[in-house]
Amino acid sequence: MSKPKIVVLGAGYAGMMTTKRLMQQLSTEEAEIVLVNKHNYHYQTTWLHEVAAGTIDPNRSRIMISDVINSNRVSIVEDTVEKIFPDQKKVQLKNGDIDYDYLVVGLGFEKATFGIPGMAEHALSIQSVDKSRYIRNHIEHQFARYHDGEGDKDELLTFVVGGSGFTGIEFVGELAEKIPQLCKKYDIDPNKPRIINVEAAPTILPGFDEELINYGKKSLEERGVEFKLGTMIKECKENAVVVGEDHEEIKAGTIVWTGGVQANAVIGESGFELTKGKVNVNSDLRAPGYEDVFILGDCAWVMNKETGRPYPPTAQIAIQEADICAANISALIRGGALKEFVFDNKGTVASLGGRHAMGTIFDGKKLYGLSAKVMKNVIDDRYLFLLGGPGLVLKKGKFKPF
Repeated sequence: MSKPKIVVLGAGYAGMMTTKRLMQQLSTEEAEIVLVNKHNYHYQTTWLHEVAAGTIDPNRSRIMISDVINSNRVSIVEDTVEKIFPDQKKVQLKNGDIDYDYLVVGLGFEKATFGIPGMAEHALSIQSVDKSRYIRNHIEHQFARYHDGEGDKDELLTFVVGGSGFTGIEFVGELAEKIPQLCKKYDIDPNKPRIINVEAAPTILPGFDEELINYGKKSLEERGVEFKLGTMIKECKENAVVVGEDHEEIKAGTIVWTGGVQANAVIGESGFELTKGKVNVNSDLRAPGYEDVFILGDCAWVMNKETGRPYPPTAQIAIQEADICAANISALIRGGALKEFVFDNKGTVASLGGRHAMGTIFDGKKLYGLSAKVMKNVIDDRYLFLLGGPGLVLKKGKFKPF
């Protein structure tokens, strides 16, 4: 009898940690493990806003898969997933097909534009290392154009960020740190650039309490960020956004959309039922109707039974999902009870750029400023340790508060 084949799609937080846990829990005699990813590297999604703003080098966010996944234990396939055929237990890749006994889907997210006209065509998005690097280069190009006197248009130095969730707020925080450096580099009046954050909800950072929200907003405003809250983006044009009920047009040289994500399009195209762009998975993280398919991370909604609402798809949750997924696959192979996913909230810290941050840890203890920034770095370094041990922390870790 051949040993079962486990195929993991996507090398994001969920896919990488599931693969790592499966390596630890199952011997080579018990299962064959295959990891499929379109690149030969894993990247820190939660660092992409820094790449996009230009406050860290793009390579800092990338980790070679072969550096942390033993290729003698796991077959690493560099290819693009085109479609899943769950009834046939097969995955169609760009360069061939692969069959499986157990499938883990962690294909990540795509930009969700909620039908806003022009958003898909004209807005930039922080989705990958390459797209974030493009934003970084685009921003600097706008400063160079202004410096070279291209019409002396102030909108070249206007930056509109749609969405005040984690990515949007952390990105404008990084912009608030980077833009003064670019002004100095290109000899531009530091009062010329504008950073405008537009959010349909009446507040920023849903999930934080009012005290933390007020602290974060004040910190950003003191460094020049403008907020338009309770204001919907009605349309996105090539060099402008139309906002609010009065249809105000804001001309901008850079428009970045962070207002929503949905599961990779492959999920819906493969026949899985979607709710608001993602799959409502069972409590054991399996896709409804399929005992051999697990869906994790940004592709899945996992319900919080206490609130009746899904958990927000954060890196912390994806890593915890990986633990449960690996344990459940091991149980299916060896025989045993499956575990339900219950989120263990260790706290949430949001970076606000430079030395600035705020959030809660463990029992709800609030942190502000430098202490929060240090904790943010500790959280990031902990993931690196879980993934690749002390060597990876020394190579990629964040040891300075800014």
